[in-house]
Amino acid sequence: MDTEAFDYDLPEAAIAQHPLAQRDAARLLVDRGSDRSLDHRTVRDLASLVDPGDLLVVNTTRVLPARLPLRRATGGAAEVLLLERLGEVDGGSRWEALVRPSRKLPVGAELTPAEGGADLTVIVGEDHGEGRRTVELRVLGDELAALDRFGEMPLPPYITARLDEPSRYQTVYADRPGSAAAPTAGLHLTDTVLADCAARGIERVDVELVVGLGTFRPIATERIEDHVMHSERYNVPPATMEACERTKAAGGKVVAIGTTAVRALESAARTGELSGRTDLYINGDYPFRVVDRLLTNFHLPRSSLLVMIDSFVGERWRTIYAEALASGYRFLSFGDAMLLTRHDLHTQR
Repeated sequence: MDTEAFDYDLPEAAIAQHPLAQRDAARLLVDRGSDRSLDHRTVRDLASLVDPGDLLVVNTTRVLPARLPLRRATGGAAEVLLLERLGEVDGGSRWEALVRPSRKLPVGAELTPAEGGADLTVIVGEDHGEGRRTVELRVLGDELAALDRFGEMPLPPYITARLDEPSRYQTVYADRPGSAAAPTAGLHLTDTVLADCAARGIERVDVELVVGLGTFRPIATERIEDHVMHSERYNVPPATMEACERTKAAGGKVVAIGTTAVRALESAARTGELSGRTDLYINGDYPFRVVDRLLTNFHLPRSSLLVMIDSFVGERWRTIYAEALASGYRFLSFGDAMLLTRHDLHTQR
């Protein structure tokens, strides 16, 4: 299918630049199929929109302050976006990173913090194309502390406003640091929303998918089938997969909070491997094995995430997006959300 089939007009004014004051005040567009009208609710209503016995699955990855504003030995500006930690080296660690300006930086170039600081050095390594480089991080002291000091939250380029509270780009259940972007659907959830769900008999379990280039890399091919996903690390605890199987056997629904939770669950179900790396690209008539419902934000045109939504609900995504735009919903990372039911389950609700 041509990639242009996944284009739509996204006005700049519809792109949310700031998170709402209250996370769960985000609007929630609920879709239960073409035979029922779309329902306009808020995320704080989630417990009433999911049934007792259903299961929420969240991605607990934590975002690193992974964008490093640096300077070259010549004094020129540079930037390194850490994508994934590859392992230890003598005196530091190796990372996959996006580096700018990559073409002007030879192997071995040393970069230091733009604001000064001799306790962090980034050494530029092998060039993998498209701005991707291997880099070494040399730190005096604790690595995470150095990133907290010199790094910035890696907000997407379409967010140009300053984020005054970095915690708003973390979920309330964020755990191990590692991601280069937030699992943004989870940004809407609060302890109160999760407690309301639990009180109604809706269990929550966790997965981890370390968000990197695979999630946010745009589709650059003319046909969506030709897009190649960059692999990302995932982990589905045995207790989580057992809970999914138990829920489905009892007639309940597995509700993924975000597309990264979908990819973790479906990767484990497809391969039988509960942890590892996944380059799963969900498109076309993909046979979903685990996820029945999905809470997710509104995605960029021509993105692999929008292609996943098409697989999940079919061509109806156009109606959903058109309704959201006409009704003033806020789009992308700090925007509002939708609650979708898999297309083949519509007749069951």
